[in-house]
Amino acid sequence: MTVLVTGASGLLGGAVARVLVERGEDVRTLQRRPSGVAGAHDVAGSVTDAAAVARAVEGVDAVVHLAARVSLAGPRAEFDAVNVGGTTTLLDAAERAGAGRFVQVSSPSVAHGGSSLVGVGAQPADPAHARGDYARTKAAAELLALDRDGAMHVVAVRPHLVWGPGDTQLVERVLDRAARGRLPLLDHGAALIDTTYVDNAATGIVAALDRAPAVHGRAYVLTNGEPRTVADLLAGICRAGGVRPPAWRVPAALARAAGGAVEAAWRLRPGTDEPPMTRFLAEQLSTAHWFDQRATRADLRWTPAVTLDEGFARLAAHYRERGGR
Repeated sequence: MTVLVTGASGLLGGAVARVLVERGEDVRTLQRRPSGVAGAHDVAGSVTDAAAVARAVEGVDAVVHLAARVSLAGPRAEFDAVNVGGTTTLLDAAERAGAGRFVQVSSPSVAHGGSSLVGVGAQPADPAHARGDYARTKAAAELLALDRDGAMHVVAVRPHLVWGPGDTQLVERVLDRAARGRLPLLDHGAALIDTTYVDNAATGIVAALDRAPAVHGRAYVLTNGEPRTVADLLAGICRAGGVRPPAWRVPAALARAAGGAVEAAWRLRPGTDEPPMTRFLAEQLSTAHWFDQRATRADLRWTPAVTLDEGFARLAAHYRERGGR
């Protein structure tokens, strides 16, 4: 197949593109900077640029859409423009180009209203109740994509908390804040949550691409299927990076209130990095969210190959090779 992968300069997008190249597909990528994926053909541009999107989709058989505005804060209009507008532009172009398959890479946050998610499957995306602009716009984008299922076989995949060597979204921020003593456990850090090692997320997305003719029109949550407590996960990342794990605690209710205040302040005067706390982040660190993987594995004919413990070992080896952080 000729497959377009958007957002291949990111950790997960790059991993997906490499899996496809390694098995012999003709891979094209679309993002604003070079993907760094050997064997892929880069098209420079944004999903918000209709001309660049048209060039990227010309002659493709399938699209895997990962490009998104990912942040805990920022101008609302930017989330709408990239996550909703960009997805619409890509869907329109893919249909015109005659692409037969479209994998929308989404997020479990599209169905998270702030309460615990315990052993559930892929519940309906709910833009009205999703927490924060990222989740809200990803929910809207998923619904837009699934609504196009017909001539194109569309599947939505929601990998949960993807991490691995080279990750700047989760791993590096955890290590940086822990090293500076700014990473607390909310309550006792006992909330049970799922995560996904990056190699597993990539092969799961490719499995959805392969299975699209049989499972189109559906959404799947994708995880390692190994729920751990927040304290255990943070400790595993910190040990791999040579940083002391967090030991001090903050009441979750206080963190939520502080997160709301920080969000308000950030809207008035944005910082140069992610805010130290938001209401969404406080909820994610203090409520359970783990998922039933039986339908995902059966329908996609996929199982994760890398356990969490093996993932932590690979992360530790990555930092040893670099001589530490």
